[in-house]
Amino acid sequence: MSEKQLIRPYGDRKDDGVVQLSFVLPVPVSEKAKEAAALLAKKLGLSHVLVSSMDKAGEDYSFFVVYGRTHMQIDWNAIEVPVVLHRKHSFDDLNEAVKRDLGRKIVVVGACIGTDSHTTGIDAIMNMKGFAGDYGLERYPQFRAINMGSQVEPAALVARAKAEAADAILVSKVVTQRDVHKEDARALIELAKQEGIFEKTIFLFGGPRVDHKTALELGFDAGFGPGTKPSDVANYIYYRILERSGKPPPPQPTAHGTQDATVPGDPKLGETL
Repeated sequence: MSEKQLIRPYGDRKDDGVVQLSFVLPVPVSEKAKEAAALLAKKLGLSHVLVSSMDKAGEDYSFFVVYGRTHMQIDWNAIEVPVVLHRKHSFDDLNEAVKRDLGRKIVVVGACIGTDSHTTGIDAIMNMKGFAGDYGLERYPQFRAINMGSQVEPAALVARAKAEAADAILVSKVVTQRDVHKEDARALIELAKQEGIFEKTIFLFGGPRVDHKTALELGFDAGFGPGTKPSDVANYIYYRILERSGKPPPPQPTAHGTQDATVPGDPKLGETL
């Protein structure tokens, strides 16, 4: 059992427990409203409370920034986050590996589901130009990338994936109010089960409010947050297909700059591939 490493928030000095909160109260700006904000912070367990700013946030609404100290601490060494380690191939190496090990193109269908009209994330992964100098899936000769765009109903995405015999479904969600991203994600997984493609399809969930743990809880194989590059997704899909088919990973490459990388994945994958 590892030794505890207790940590607290850092404000002016280490371990002083200072935190900053911001919130809105449904009352007009006034000294009474300011006192209400301070009382709320104290009820949350904060001491040395200071209401730093109070601004009008609309008719009869006030926005506050509040500072305070918390006595709470956490054990850093006790935190476990599901990740999987595997080699990350370069563009050329990955295409060569897919052609050699699978003998066919990998089919990926992606979309922004529900009422979400934000395509920046899905385009960054799927479109040919990619993101941050990293080629998108459309550029990979050994991938067939089908980008359905925005405001796609979960049923339509499942139907297209089934018709294309997709290896993977990539879902992007930016809008998260009232957990609508989780609601749409659950609907997609349920429809996939009803249509008989859940067990044979890899499900990936991406977005600024999405992490790997959340994706696993919703029934997806992996979650990808901000900063994810197309090559991260492409490599994950390739290795996941190998794992599902029971095939051993390829030998360690020595050319084209292939390197070790950490990519979110299913904790069932276990050790480094």
